[in-house]
Amino acid sequence: MPHLMPSIGRAALIGLALIGTAGSAAAQNWPQHTVRMITPLGPGSGMDVAARVFAERLAQKWGQPVVVENRQGADGILAVQSLLADRENHSLIFGFAGLHSINPIVHSDKLPYDIRDVVPIASTIDATLALTVSNTLKVDSLSGFVAVAKQQPGRLNWAATTGLPLYVVAALQKTTGIDITQIAYRDFGPAFQDFATGRVQLLATGINLLLPQVAAGRGKFLMVTNTTRSPLAPDVPTPAEAGFPALTFNGVNGLYGWRDMPEALKARIAADVREIATDPAIAERLKPTGATMRPGNAAEFAAAIEEQRAKVATVAQAAK
Repeated sequence: MPHLMPSIGRAALIGLALIGTAGSAAAQNWPQHTVRMITPLGPGSGMDVAARVFAERLAQKWGQPVVVENRQGADGILAVQSLLADRENHSLIFGFAGLHSINPIVHSDKLPYDIRDVVPIASTIDATLALTVSNTLKVDSLSGFVAVAKQQPGRLNWAATTGLPLYVVAALQKTTGIDITQIAYRDFGPAFQDFATGRVQLLATGINLLLPQVAAGRGKFLMVTNTTRSPLAPDVPTPAEAGFPALTFNGVNGLYGWRDMPEALKARIAADVREIATDPAIAERLKPTGATMRPGNAAEFAAAIEEQRAKVATVAQAAK
C-alpha cells in the first residue's frame, strides 16, 4: 500500500510533535504543589546547609514550597527509597555522587535500588575533603607521614567518615604501599577525641569538620583531595601539589530526579540550578561549609559521577 506511506509518515511526525509539546507543557507546569528535597545527611551538615540554600531559591523560582527532608544513614539508601516511594513525582534528592559511583560497588549484592531509578539532573557543589595528621606525630607533609608509616608498618591508625573519604585513604595505601590500621566509629565524634590524644594519627573527612582540630593545635592539614584549593584553607595543597595526584577525589554533589523524568523538565531544573550556583552570593553563603560551586547540567553531572566511579572501582579492586 505505497499510497498510504506519506500519510503514515505525517501521522508519526504529528504524534511526535504532540508528545514533545505535552512534555514541554508538563515541564512548565511542574511543580503542582510542595516539592520534597531529600538529603542523605543529617541536619547541620554541609550538604544539609547547601540543600536548604538551594531549596530557598528554587521555591522562589517555582512558586511552590521546597521542603528539605533529612533521610540520613545507610550510605544514602534511605534517601533513595524515600524518593522512589513518591508516586506523584514531586521529590528530588540533593545528594552525593556515591549514590551512583560507590553504592553499586559497596552494596553490589544487595543494593535495594536500580541506579536507573535515580537520574542525575544537575551538579551543584563540591564538598572539600581533607587529610589531617595528629600533631602528636610531628610531621609537616603527606610525604613525611608516608615516611613515618613505612617505618612503623601497622602501628599508625586512621579514621574516616563513610563514603568517599574511605576510598581516599585506601588509595593512599595502594599508591604508597603503607600499612595503616583503620579504626571504625559508629559515631564520628569519638574519632576527634582519639585524634587529640594521638590514638588516631590520620583523619579523612570534610574540611569544615577538621578546621576546629587544626585551629586548636591538635592537627595539621596534609592536603585537600579536590582538584583546587579550598578558600577555607588556601595554604593547604591539592594532591597534585602535594606530590600525590592519584589521590585527587572531588566531593561531587548534585540534584537527582526520578526515572522517566521528561527531558524538558530536567533541562529546566538544571537551568534554574545553574543560575543559583553561579550567584556569587550563594558561594559566599556556602563558603563556611567548605563547599565550592559546581554548576553543571545532567550530562556534566553524569560525567563527574562516572569519573569518580571509575577511580573508586580501581581502588576497590586493589583493596580486594
